[in-house]
Amino acid sequence: MSRRGWPLYGILIFGYAFLYVPVLLLVLYSFNESRLVTVWSGFSTKWYGELFRNRQLIDAAWLSVRIAAVNATFAVLLGTLAANALVRHARFRGRAGFELLLTAPLVMPDVIIGLSLLLLFVAMEQLTGWPPGRGFTTITIAHITFSMAYVAVVVRARLSQMDRSLEEAAMDLGARPLGVYMRITLPLMAPALLSGWLLAFTLSLDDLVIASFVAGPGATTLPMVVYSSVRMGVSPQINALATLIVAVVSLAVIVAGLSMRQQPRRGAPENKRPATGQRR
Repeated sequence: MSRRGWPLYGILIFGYAFLYVPVLLLVLYSFNESRLVTVWSGFSTKWYGELFRNRQLIDAAWLSVRIAAVNATFAVLLGTLAANALVRHARFRGRAGFELLLTAPLVMPDVIIGLSLLLLFVAMEQLTGWPPGRGFTTITIAHITFSMAYVAVVVRARLSQMDRSLEEAAMDLGARPLGVYMRITLPLMAPALLSGWLLAFTLSLDDLVIASFVAGPGATTLPMVVYSSVRMGVSPQINALATLIVAVVSLAVIVAGLSMRQQPRRGAPENKRPATGQRR
């Protein structure tokens, strides 16, 4: 390694250490026996037992997972429709305004989105009686509002790079437009749809600001419970919860990496050796 490369490697090591050393310390102190998270007093797993007996955290985690799953599904549906409109129907009246409204949640502060949606839900409840109060429904609608913008960006990039000759060839052979879309277009879009679903799920699971505006007394998401609990000091149960989340995410990344590595091998043709005595 040349001397010129040392500063670059030093910056790289410092960056990774700055990102991952606090995570490793969090995992380490989740096995701390002491209630004080900054004082090590011995190895223990009792805080994991306390975590699973904490009904507030468990209920909040289950609520967040349900909201994230519903949000990701509807965000993929609406974002895919929006991306199709922008890519496949390039010229239509109001395209500039539609594209502006679609990408606005990407740059708009979360406080503005949360406050505007809160006012919208209050006005709708006064006029129509729906939604009744703030809870699962309002949080899900709020998350779909900004998640579909991220999904639309991902799917739009995939659609703009797709070769339409396959679809045109299928139509020339007599396939109907719906059949072409279901059998050719959707399989080609599958990686972007999966990426958009995972991105929307993560954004919903991580949101705190918008959910704080549109949530009611009976609906508290996991980030809200964690934030309210760490205001008085970090609890060892929060460290245990964060460790479980890191373990699940790491396992998912490892499984995805292994599956992607095995796919080319499965699709590769087998090399057959010529039989003995066969002429080349």
